[in-house]
Amino acid sequence: MLPALSALEQGYEVYVVSDASGGVSPLAHEHAVQRMTAAGAVPVTWIQVLLELQRDWARTETYLPVMDVIKEHAGAYGLGVVYAQTMINEHAAG
Repeated sequence: MLPALSALEQGYEVYVVSDASGGVSPLAHEHAVQRMTAAGAVPVTWIQVLLELQRDWARTETYLPVMDVIKEHAGAYGLGVVYAQTMINEHAAG
């Protein structure tokens, strides 16, 4: 939290990957995120960061590895990707 607050004070834009960080307790984590948000940090999730790094689905060299990470670790979103790929592939082949 202190590095984020210091960076904000120095004029940087700060994005906090709130579901990839923690505190000594869930309450401590939530209060830290609230404090950083109140100071101007933008809370994001790891999936948002991953998809922004992928940036464009035409980037074929990273498309499949990114999809593998999402399917394995992104919960309901990952299941939705599996479902969509299954349905699209089935209809595309026919």
